[in-house]
Amino acid sequence: MVRLPAVSGRFYPSDAEQLVHQVASLCSTPADAPRHRAIACMVPHAGYYFSGQVAGAVYARLELPRRFLLLGPRHFPRGKPQAILSQGMWQTPLGRAEIDGELAAELKLACPSLADDDVAHRDEHALEVQVPFLQCLASEFQFVPIVLGTVNYGELEALGRAIATVLARQTDPVLIVASSDMNHYESDEITRKKDHQALAGVLALDPRHLYDTVRRESITMCGFGAAVCMLTAARLLGATRATLVNYATSGEANGEWDQVVGYAGIIVD
Repeated sequence: MVRLPAVSGRFYPSDAEQLVHQVASLCSTPADAPRHRAIACMVPHAGYYFSGQVAGAVYARLELPRRFLLLGPRHFPRGKPQAILSQGMWQTPLGRAEIDGELAAELKLACPSLADDDVAHRDEHALEVQVPFLQCLASEFQFVPIVLGTVNYGELEALGRAIATVLARQTDPVLIVASSDMNHYESDEITRKKDHQALAGVLALDPRHLYDTVRRESITMCGFGAAVCMLTAARLLGATRATLVNYATSGEANGEWDQVVGYAGIIVD
């Protein structure tokens, strides 16, 4: 199976040369800047014009492995609540990225709630926009994509625990990438306040705190489920800190401050 791009030409350039140039500009960093061998990270997934600098700031600071687990939200109502793809390739303007079938099979054994479902992935952009970054920065990589439609804490925690169990057995490092934007379509002032509340749980490596805060304060963080899974797994894998690399709102890109979306980039190691 080859998954065709759903948002090429809208969220990022459809021309390969332009795409490589844009990713390079978004990931620019001093040559002597230290790179982290992280357990996980959290990056946004809006169009590169809006959130690419935040995502790029994270990727530029990471020592990227050759295997990735991508976790993100399912923005559409179609598909399984925990949808994985365990074989095939994803097409982007930069070529094809291969799914890690071996890792996917282990994850499905460890967490029976994961189900292969191309419908859930077909139009979803949250993971797709990460792939060109990896194609530019990580050579010969493989990845496993999982999108989540559930917001049940027990189900999210169970998936996170299963991920940790599987990744702890791997001989090669696997980076967990949680894809999430922050609060949506409120003023810049309100969004920054709400995002600060949500990020407190992420930075404390406390998935329950994040979950409860998002639900209690009505924070429209679309990928909080992915972040809960990532934090659960990262803690079990030995993570001791989370660092906020960059934060921005869409208002900084388009000058519209009444209704913004927040973006945060975090490294967990």
